[in-house]
Amino acid sequence: MMIISKTPVRISLFGGGTDYPDYFKRDKGAVLGTTINKYIYLSVNKLSSFFDYKIKVSYSLSEKVESIEDIQHPSIRECLKYKEMTQGLDIHHFADLPARTGLGSSSSFTVGLLNAIHKLQDHKASKEILAKEALHIEQNLICERVGSQDQVHAAYGGLNIIEFNQDGHQVTPLDISQEKQELIENSLLLFYTGINRYANDILEEQIKNTKAGSKDAFLKRMYEMVYEAKEIILNLDGPELIQKLGSLLHKSWEHKKRLSSKISNNSIDNYYSLAKDAGAIGGKLCGAGHGGFLLLMVPSKKQDQVRHSLQDLLEVDFKFDREGSQIIYQQ
Repeated sequence: MMIISKTPVRISLFGGGTDYPDYFKRDKGAVLGTTINKYIYLSVNKLSSFFDYKIKVSYSLSEKVESIEDIQHPSIRECLKYKEMTQGLDIHHFADLPARTGLGSSSSFTVGLLNAIHKLQDHKASKEILAKEALHIEQNLICERVGSQDQVHAAYGGLNIIEFNQDGHQVTPLDISQEKQELIENSLLLFYTGINRYANDILEEQIKNTKAGSKDAFLKRMYEMVYEAKEIILNLDGPELIQKLGSLLHKSWEHKKRLSSKISNNSIDNYYSLAKDAGAIGGKLCGAGHGGFLLLMVPSKKQDQVRHSLQDLLEVDFKFDREGSQIIYQQ
């Protein structure tokens, strides 16, 4: 039996940083973001007894092992242990974009693998279950330094506000017209900086500051911006919507950079300044920071100028995804 799951990555627009338990367990957190049509694919196939190994996993490395405990990949190992998988398995990973680039691909991996395992076990996993299990595995079993939005985005899909408190999370889709969605989509440009980084390394200082409460004023303001962005998206249209949303995105990026000295660097700051000088209204680095993808909000008439100013970077065309993690093949 073979199962293939397809799980989107995400772009976070507002509120990133307030989704860490060290913050939202003492104050409320919220993010506004969307999944996009770039995906993590995972195939999970039952392995017959003819092979001289019990489990094979293929990602950037290839592993053939006799025991789940011997698997090096932490998400695969802990997902299989948590779901009490006992039969032989062959697991393969494919992706539209590289890992460690700030689009939540590691959490999309975990959600997609859990979705495939549920299907293999003949279970119907809800979006809520997938998100909760992925959060448990990444935060409690692997003990990754990760927030709580990526897992929820990957499971649910769509343009959402996700609210966090000590009792859990709540997902509220932003119900907008197809025309307005396309306006926002077409005003966002995504550029790959070419800088890969491990989020754990970047987040150490930020999490230390968050635990100490020294950045609470910035985080509270970033939380408020989520709801300001919601009002802009729901109540405005056309050029006014893009201008105000882009300006708020710029303010949010300025606040995010104050959470840690490692979120930006000279190279990123230079690219951002070039884009602003060419006509971008605002933008941000996706994810933990320091590298990965640079997201910019740019009016259509200025986009060619911005592309020219960032011609050294690779642009990635994208659209919003509405579905979240899906099973696309079963046999």
